[in-house]
Amino acid sequence: MMALDEIDHALLRALGQDATQSAGALGREMGLSQPATWRRIRRLQEAGIITGRKLELDAGKLGFGVTVFLGIKLATKGRVSLEDFERAVSAIPEVQTVEHILGMYDYRLRVTARDIADFERVLRRRVMTLPGVGSVDANVLLSEERRPGPLG
Repeated sequence: MMALDEIDHALLRALGQDATQSAGALGREMGLSQPATWRRIRRLQEAGIITGRKLELDAGKLGFGVTVFLGIKLATKGRVSLEDFERAVSAIPEVQTVEHILGMYDYRLRVTARDIADFERVLRRRVMTLPGVGSVDANVLLSEERRPGPLG
């Protein structure tokens, strides 16, 4: 495991807030030169600590006003392989995340839809017809806020 100093932690916090910042802008904020900042970022990438940068979209502004979390319990784990279920569920465009979990459910899905009627269509025609699906529980997202991670 790579040892991180205070500057590394500050860089990770700053990139977590806005991953589009240039090495020059970050360096000015941290009191480093642009090349020194770039070297630190590159070292964090090579160590696998920074694994990528992602684009965040506003689903509501794109016409997807409903987000639902589904808890899926597979009917019989032996009859359908987990890989087959994961491959099939990952092919559904409305499914944003697929998490294999331990607890009451086997999987947790994040599903976006245009409205409740659209969600019902996705649930009936796509999710309930997946191989091995036993029971499904749904929780509709009312609001969401981003909380800072362990780096603060």
